[in-house]
Amino acid sequence: MDDLTGVTQLIRNLETAMHAHVDKLKKDLSALRTGRANPQLIEGIKVEYYGTMMPLNQVAAISISDARSLVVSPWDAGALDAIDKALQQADLGVSPQNDGKLIRINLPAMTEDRRRDLVKAIKVMCEDFKVKVRNDRRDGNDKIKKALKAKELAEDDAKKFETDIQKLTDRFIAEIDGIIAAKEKELMTV
Repeated sequence: MDDLTGVTQLIRNLETAMHAHVDKLKKDLSALRTGRANPQLIEGIKVEYYGTMMPLNQVAAISISDARSLVVSPWDAGALDAIDKALQQADLGVSPQNDGKLIRINLPAMTEDRRRDLVKAIKVMCEDFKVKVRNDRRDGNDKIKKALKAKELAEDDAKKFETDIQKLTDRFIAEIDGIIAAKEKELMTV
């Protein structure tokens, strides 16, 4: 870090890393079963298709037929049995129904206890992501302190950059809190 542009780049890199953590959290939460049909629940399931393991969404169309039902329509009718087998092995807690042309997956309504358990699990998951954001803050602050110690930065500049890093951290922590609140509300809505 020879000058202020190096620190500015450091802060941009921190923002990118923190944003990546939030995106990963959103992706992980979207795959959770909330009682509503969501194609993301099954799209990553691996299907053996002509000797190659492929994600389900690359060998079939996944659609929502109603609030608690998914329909899997294979692009190739010959892949239907392989898709059915992959869905059964995925241990979704439901039985896929194969009618010879497509597969229906009916998701049962969730119990109140299961909803509470999921909320607890989501809170733990979100706390893990908050820790990742805080670790990024710590790493950034360490680099600022090293630059200050090596006299590459003035003390006033170092304080300003540490404040900027803290504001960035606070912004992403608040975003994670918003995400968890929305997911909790979605889960607890019957």
